[in-house]
Amino acid sequence: MIIPFTDSRLLSEDVAVSPFTLVFERAGLAFAASIMNAIILSSVLSAGNSGMYASTRMLWDLARDGKAPKFLGKLDKRGVPVNALIVTSLVGCVAFLASFFGDGVVYIWLLNASGMAGFVTWVGIAIAHYRFRKAYAAQGLDMNALPFRAKGFPFGPIFALVLCIIIIIGQGYQAFSSDGIDWNSMFVSYIGLILFFVLWFGYKIKHKTKIIPLEECDLKSK
Repeated sequence: MIIPFTDSRLLSEDVAVSPFTLVFERAGLAFAASIMNAIILSSVLSAGNSGMYASTRMLWDLARDGKAPKFLGKLDKRGVPVNALIVTSLVGCVAFLASFFGDGVVYIWLLNASGMAGFVTWVGIAIAHYRFRKAYAAQGLDMNALPFRAKGFPFGPIFALVLCIIIIIGQGYQAFSSDGIDWNSMFVSYIGLILFFVLWFGYKIKHKTKIIPLEECDLKSK
């Protein structure tokens, strides 16, 4: 949270200061801003490191399953998916450099694409959970054999599915006004959804996948 600093010495500079910095300054710490910058920097590096690890391993696993280019599934002698790491690093660099071009337009596109992906993922999780439980029952398996059963089924996954869909649809509400539809704004808001459907339909067309009936779902393979 950022609030305007009301000290008259800084009003002319139009400076916004973190409330945490204000607390440190009021406590008599002369280097409050430097301390907060160090804390923020360490948090950013930590988040970037975890994101780099997760993205690299995800690409490697997708490549092993044939859902990403095969060269991304290569491991070096230490067991590090080096090709996936290089690709992830390059994407991160491009995303960072994009913030300096076109007044941040490209950065906004990338931000919307990645932000939408989280909600699309949760839609998939809700559907997978619902179909798993339905398939388990359809095949006559004992629910008591499950090590964990979500309470409130099927309300939980249905509620999550509906809520995520509402949030996804509402992403571009600002594009609609009494003056009409701002098509450019709507396209930018839903760029992540468009990208998802392009990749999804592309995969289905290439591999000719179909929805598996509940009675035929493989629930025993590990």
